[in-house]
Amino acid sequence: EVQLVESGGGLVQAGESLRLSCVVSGFSFDDYVIAWFRQAPGKQREGVSYLGGDDGDTYYVDSVQGRFTISSDNSQNTVYLQMSGLKPEDTAVYYCAATLRLGTPLHTIAATYTFKYWGQGTQVTVSS
Repeated sequence: EVQLVESGGGLVQAGESLRLSCVVSGFSFDDYVIAWFRQAPGKQREGVSYLGGDDGDTYYVDSVQGRFTISSDNSQNTVYLQMSGLKPEDTAVYYCAATLRLGTPLHTIAATYTFKYWGQGTQVTVSS
C-alpha cells in the first residue's frame, strides 16, 4: 500500500523558516517523482517543488525559487521541503504527492501530470 505522511507544519512569522517532511512507503523511490503541492483557502492547489527520485533532479515554480529547497534522504524514504524567507502568501495546506516518472522531464510533469498518490496535508501559517 502506497502511503505518504507529511509533518512539520506550524505557525511562523514572516521571514522565518520551516522544514516539512514526507515519509513515503509502498513504492520504490527511484521510479517516482515526489512533489510538494499547496492549497490556500479559496485557491486552486498548485505544485511548488518537484524531485526526481532516480537522479535527484529538482524543479521549482517561480514563486518559491530561491526560498524553498526540496531534498531527500533515500535511506529514510523521506522527502523534505526546507522553506526559508516565508511570506504570508505561503500560508496553505501543504501536501506531498507521488507519480511515476517514466523518464519524463520534471518541468513537463509539473505542467501536465496528475499525481496519483497523496498525503493528508500539513498546515503552514505565516503571520505578518
